[in-house]
Amino acid sequence: MSDTLNLSAETRERAGKGASRAVRREGRVPAVIYGNKQEPLSIHVEEKALVKALSTGHFMNTVIMIEANGQQIRTLPKDVQFHPVTDRPQHVDFLRIGEHTTVHVNVPVVFTDEADAPGIKRGGVLNIVQHDIELVVDAALIPDEVKISLKGLEVGESIHISNVTLPRGSKAAITDRDFTIATIVAPSALKSQEGDNETAEAAGE
Repeated sequence: MSDTLNLSAETRERAGKGASRAVRREGRVPAVIYGNKQEPLSIHVEEKALVKALSTGHFMNTVIMIEANGQQIRTLPKDVQFHPVTDRPQHVDFLRIGEHTTVHVNVPVVFTDEADAPGIKRGGVLNIVQHDIELVVDAALIPDEVKISLKGLEVGESIHISNVTLPRGSKAAITDRDFTIATIVAPSALKSQEGDNETAEAAGE
């Protein structure tokens, strides 16, 4: 389960582009907290602290406790805007949540047991279709990752969401189709060889 991260924030009295630029010049990043049937709260956070949180690799599926105006606000990041040239964070949207609010999060997929996949041993290549899976989960049980075993998979076989054991308390957000997460595909050389063999067999007939 993802650890809760903490960010200190200050409220913003002024909004608009001019005020946001002034905040950024001070090494801060403007942000807003919204949702949970409450008025939006304009804040700004320290850029260095935000960059450190972003560097964890699972910022978007981590509960962020924001300390502002002497209160702790439980949130989930919903959007981060970056500068198109410098790639520095420019603005963040946080969604207010309760301790056990049901949330939608995109959780990265991690593949295991590659050495036990016959298809990969034969030269097959893992073609990843979904690098993360959107899950519906209790905010207190958000997983860091979804582990998927490749054990026993041959060339041409696929992994669908129905084949995956999801973390405790999680379910897939997409329920109307059994979508593909990854396939073991033959490398081009292997495909070419198989094609030549088929051609030779046809000529022999």
